[in-house]
Amino acid sequence: MMNSSLTSAALPGKRRLAIAAILGLLSAFGPFSLDMYLPALPAVASDLHASTSVTQLSLTACLVGLALGQLIVGPLSDVRGRRILIASGLMIYTVVSLLLIISPTIGSFIALRFVQGFAGSAGIVLSRAVARDLYAGPELTRFFALLMLVNGAAPILAPVAGGQLLNITDWRGVFLVLGLIGAAALASVWFGLPETLPPERRSRGGFRETLRTMGRILSDREFMGYALASGLVSAAMFAYISGSPFVLQDLFGVSPQTFSLIFAMNGVGIIIASQLTGRLASRFGERKFLVAGLVLAAAAGVGLLAVIAAGAGLGAILPLLFVVVSCVGIVGTSSFPLAMRHQGQSAG
Repeated sequence: MMNSSLTSAALPGKRRLAIAAILGLLSAFGPFSLDMYLPALPAVASDLHASTSVTQLSLTACLVGLALGQLIVGPLSDVRGRRILIASGLMIYTVVSLLLIISPTIGSFIALRFVQGFAGSAGIVLSRAVARDLYAGPELTRFFALLMLVNGAAPILAPVAGGQLLNITDWRGVFLVLGLIGAAALASVWFGLPETLPPERRSRGGFRETLRTMGRILSDREFMGYALASGLVSAAMFAYISGSPFVLQDLFGVSPQTFSLIFAMNGVGIIIASQLTGRLASRFGERKFLVAGLVLAAAAGVGLLAVIAAGAGLGAILPLLFVVVSCVGIVGTSSFPLAMRHQGQSAG
């Protein structure tokens, strides 16, 4: 078990790669939690005798849990440290994933999905905090591009895996796999991830200090501007995530396997966009990429409204969706280093 605190300068090459792999896995808990069971949503609705709109609340509950958890766990880690909170979140995530298998009603299913999202948020927000503990400036941008690579690969692998799992099991098998992923991540953190925020660098004052830190961040107009830009683009992607299973499968007659492939192509877009941004941002600047990503996302969004209003088919809709989702890779990779320039002491 590893418990010493480290900085990037103290990490040998192989150790850096190992920690990068662990952080990449942690950062993928959002896509895994949301995307892997997307092909199974219609089956969940049928099996638990729920309507489409009610079943979609399980996605909403998970998203709310992910968002609320990051707001609480992130600042708390500035006081308590990163590692123990990551491990605690993964332990809860694993248990709840297994409880979802035996969920008897849609109400209990939705409630457990909220807890699953809340627990999974620890890995998402603290993988970024650990990265900020270890890196800064262009090095942080390049490392964050690596995390975005994983975030792009996860939406490719998760729905494809979910769709293929439905060939051999029902939707409960998806949550069994999520539980196994949580257990594997817990083991990797426990044995492979050191504490990156030593006691002397932690915030003091407990919960009051956490509230003061949040107030200071909320009053930082530069931080909030970059966070809002990233949040709005992500909101467009999450709207696509929550609605696409029913729209594509029920309205357009797409099979779960074909849906997973369509979803995977958008993940390819995130990978390409994030890697190009990470490689070129040091030459052209993160802000230029951020503006370009926002403009491109807005233009594609307007195009979507136009083709949908015109009653166009998937041939016109899917390319524009690809552009909107790909912009998450541009905006996410460029906005995070910009937002954290003056908030390194509050990386959680």
